[in-house]
Amino acid sequence: MDIKIIKPQDQAFGQFDGGKIIEQKPIGFSGEGSLINRLGPLFYWAWAKSEGEGGIGFHPHQGFEILSYNIKGRGRHQDTLGTISEVGAGGVQVMQTGSGVQHAESLLEPSEGFQIWFEPHLSKAIKRTPTYSKYVHEDFPITSENGVMIKTILGEHSPINLVTDAKMYDVELGNGTIYNYALSPNRTLAGLAIRGNGGVIDELEVSFDNKDFIIIQSEKVESFTIQPKGEELRMLLIEIPVEVDYPLYRKPR
Repeated sequence: MDIKIIKPQDQAFGQFDGGKIIEQKPIGFSGEGSLINRLGPLFYWAWAKSEGEGGIGFHPHQGFEILSYNIKGRGRHQDTLGTISEVGAGGVQVMQTGSGVQHAESLLEPSEGFQIWFEPHLSKAIKRTPTYSKYVHEDFPITSENGVMIKTILGEHSPINLVTDAKMYDVELGNGTIYNYALSPNRTLAGLAIRGNGGVIDELEVSFDNKDFIIIQSEKVESFTIQPKGEELRMLLIEIPVEVDYPLYRKPR
């Protein structure tokens, strides 16, 4: 099992609307300076925060499946499909951008959330009709046991069906708890520590801090635990294949 810890200084950063929206990007766009350029079909990952209102005007997308997960605040979405939609805390919106769509996003109050791009087979995806879907917090399966809460955003019993092979979890661990995870062969688990510090324990322990990006890759079935370090820990976890059986966009540095 291979474990990498990517510190914030080796991630990308960006801003919108004159700095009203600030982003830390474990996986950024070309030229933004992130050490990790992509992880299989996981193409882009931004963690955005605002202290008040802010917005991003209309701009186009094509092919990619773009998931936005809001963990604080309220946002408004508009697109050229005729959609006008609001997403609150705990809600998710998904654009399967297909043959092409333009959208604009506005934050209506202090907010925090994620925008994540997944890459299907693009030459097939651009032949599909673009779609927009919205989900509220209560749509997602949530388990809570022994101080560990797991919200399944992508995966078993989730209402979201992507073309891209991906699982995604919002995991909260109380002080003194552990989270057991089994990773199938040739899979990648990517995690962003958004609250607290922690450790990954296999035969050895690898520690990580708040805002670190953790990458775990397997060659065989790997079982390990994640645990907080002296406080509560909250992580966003995404599992994807190390490689896919279709060509991926050549993402320049």
